[in-house]
Amino acid sequence: MVKNLQARLAIIGGSRAYDLLSKSSFGERSASITPDTPFGKSAPIHFFSGVGFTYAFLSRHGEKSYEVTAPDVNYRANIWALKELGVERIVSWSQPGGINSEMKPGDFVITSDIIDHTKTRDSTFYARTGLGFIRMGEPFCSETAGTLRAAVAATGNSFHDSGIYCCTEGPRLETPAEIRMFKSWGADLVGMTLATEAFLARELEICYASICMISNFAEGVTPRKFKEGVLFEGMLNEAETEKVERSISLFPQIMENALQRLTRLKRGCKCGLSMERYRRSGKLSGDLLSHIRESVKKSI
Repeated sequence: MVKNLQARLAIIGGSRAYDLLSKSSFGERSASITPDTPFGKSAPIHFFSGVGFTYAFLSRHGEKSYEVTAPDVNYRANIWALKELGVERIVSWSQPGGINSEMKPGDFVITSDIIDHTKTRDSTFYARTGLGFIRMGEPFCSETAGTLRAAVAATGNSFHDSGIYCCTEGPRLETPAEIRMFKSWGADLVGMTLATEAFLARELEICYASICMISNFAEGVTPRKFKEGVLFEGMLNEAETEKVERSISLFPQIMENALQRLTRLKRGCKCGLSMERYRRSGKLSGDLLSHIRESVKKSI
């Protein structure tokens, strides 16, 4: 880890995050590193200085294009590296499919709950330790999510202030039968990343919340003919594509507003106390990262 690089706030970007890096980032980039962790290298992390704040930026799917599919993201390394850099709050943006027909392509949604339908993910830092049995009554930090709602509202755009996100394994998209099943479970959105990140962040006592922009209707929600050679093979019509592009262009403005608000907001949620029971019982000694690092060494 490079010394003296610290940030309390971080953005994890999803699809098209590389566009934000190359074209429309806010603030000046001051450094870029690719940290080593006990779980391998993280994605590159870039430091930016905005007006009154510094933040770290990580693009989960790649730097130049969609290079890393959801099941291949090194989630543990990414969250570990951000914790080691001093990050206390993570703002995630993602572009899931819409299951709820009232949530249309291009709409913003502040996620409020998760259904985890992944199958092969490394979704805990505490494997074979007896730790990590923690509550998930609010899988997304309510304070951080509230700030995201205010930041979207400041743009004058309408948005959905809650939504249940179903996280699937990927990299393939879901079948119509799967989408019908997820809908019967109450899911509004379907994507492939947020559950793993949110759970790992909570294990390291980092606040995590997400703003989603619906990229398309999920399979079977509305009839669409297959079109070869285009994004999502025809799941977006022309009007929806234009709306999606307009919404993507608002992300820098929304993120800057959110980070300015978070910089002024004193952390008063319970996310930072997720592992307190283990500290008091003596099962967790020292800081979280040192404890996990020693556990990893013993398991090798």
